[in-house]
Amino acid sequence: MIHKVSVQNFKKFKAASFELRPAGLSFLAGGNNSGKSTFLQALAVWDFCRTVLEMERGLESLLPGYTRQGLGLSDDEFSPISLPSLKHLWTNLKTIEPGARDGYSLEVRCDWVDAAGVNKHLALALALANDRLFLRASSSNLAEGDLLPPLAYLPPFAGISSRENRMSGAERRAMTGRGLAGGVIRNILHDLHRDNERKRAKLKEGRTKIKGSDLEKLRSEDPWEVLQTTLAEVFGLQLEVAPFNDLYHTYIKVNTIKGKLEGRKFVRHSGFRPRDLMAEGSGFLQWLSVYALAVSPEVCTLLLDEPDAHLHPSLQSQLVEKLEAIGQRLHKQVLLATHSTEILRGADHLQVMHFSGLGAKYLQEADQKIGLFLGLGSDYAPKLDPLRKAKRLLIVENLSDSRMLRIWAERLGLAWPKNLVEWPWNGGHAERKQLFLQLQSEIPELKALSLRDRDDMELNHVDQETLRDKSIQAPHINMVLRVWRRRHIENYVLLPAAIARASGRDIAEIEAAIAIHALIVPANFAAKDVALAMLDARGKEITQKGAGSMRALYGVSPEDIAKAMEPNEIPEDVKTLLNQISNMCAD
Repeated sequence: MIHKVSVQNFKKFKAASFELRPAGLSFLAGGNNSGKSTFLQALAVWDFCRTVLEMERGLESLLPGYTRQGLGLSDDEFSPISLPSLKHLWTNLKTIEPGARDGYSLEVRCDWVDAAGVNKHLALALALANDRLFLRASSSNLAEGDLLPPLAYLPPFAGISSRENRMSGAERRAMTGRGLAGGVIRNILHDLHRDNERKRAKLKEGRTKIKGSDLEKLRSEDPWEVLQTTLAEVFGLQLEVAPFNDLYHTYIKVNTIKGKLEGRKFVRHSGFRPRDLMAEGSGFLQWLSVYALAVSPEVCTLLLDEPDAHLHPSLQSQLVEKLEAIGQRLHKQVLLATHSTEILRGADHLQVMHFSGLGAKYLQEADQKIGLFLGLGSDYAPKLDPLRKAKRLLIVENLSDSRMLRIWAERLGLAWPKNLVEWPWNGGHAERKQLFLQLQSEIPELKALSLRDRDDMELNHVDQETLRDKSIQAPHINMVLRVWRRRHIENYVLLPAAIARASGRDIAEIEAAIAIHALIVPANFAAKDVALAMLDARGKEITQKGAGSMRALYGVSPEDIAKAMEPNEIPEDVKTLLNQISNMCAD
């Protein structure tokens, strides 16, 4: 597997070197135009060039001492990536470089360790003359019989065709290079299925059925078996590949079958009719194109350019989880470029390769991820300009929390500060402190108040008078850390009278509905020393989750209830917090 990539004069990289984790999953992160896609494309071009040279000139063309001239290609024969013209491969479109030997001014080099533990490298150089591209090996320590690491590059998904012919390897590479990976899915699936059938037939030779131990090994190692199991687990479906004969079949047919796993067996839904692969959603097809390549035995290093784009967050997390598992089980190297803060938040920082300026390095500290998010073009980035002007920040778990604070302020006759930016962040206070420090490096005058639910934190970790988070030992002088004493912010609207007004129901009915949750709301509901049962109640569940919630029973949200509260009903904790926000913004 590749552990180092070096490029010269390739697109935005004049001269750059990248150290890689040789196994497992790496996340390539950075803002737009930071070089993530360019890096993956450099590897795709390297793989294409070495494949063409090996096919046309033989392996000897990649060995030291090879003396023939470079191999020429026309622009329509160059297929690893899509370009307006071949000149766009070069930095600043400058194909002539002083001192370049015979005009070979662009180079991509890969270093890896072979199965015997020996360091190997191959550098490939490119020249452009009269709109014709020339390729040759410029540096190599390969020997006869050496195996090169096979790569597969998958650009952002671009749809699936309704009909797919059987294609040669060159045709598939051309389709994928033009961003039409969806147009080769059926070919990949056909080959995986065919190979699986051959293995099953061989294991069954001389037997009525496959031996149990052989079947277990096949299910855990065979790419088709792994893919089918994964599809059943994630999507509740499996694939059915129709037989294909070159003599009389024109198109490859692949259908989907809905069902569920019962143990190791997939059981079809009764009465379900198989339907063509194309009938499935784009998220599934994008997901499938990634995993079909991930499990392919022909691929050692997988280059994925934003495969999570347009996927639901839950599918994004499953995509990463399954890629991690496949990488470990099948010993793959996966390089995944992403803009997803959801994916990066859950990633080990040591797996995150940050692209910035004219290079990239893996993160060394966990808190470096916070600064990385600010440049990803995420939902947070548009808040930076207002924050530079306001210089006051309220960090909440969800924007619905700040909406409730605004409602309470209005009910109390308090003006909501105009110089305050609300920032949703569901991490803990330690992580929020790192966010604040990153932001403060951009905005030195910044002051912040961080507010979060207590959840399962011990009550004695929250100061009764100020709501200070006492579990953080070294708070920043310009950052206030606050925690609701009641378990959830929704606990502060669990007042039967307000719920009755918001829903138009009788107060006795509301009290009975709340009592089902083993809660009796005390008369001193608004006090700081309210009963422990009120502090520890599951406010989120009672107000908006499940069939017995206030939302389900009466159609009212926590915000609706807050709007119905009288000033004297609003809890003292809320008033304390609103005063602290007001004072921070008045400084």
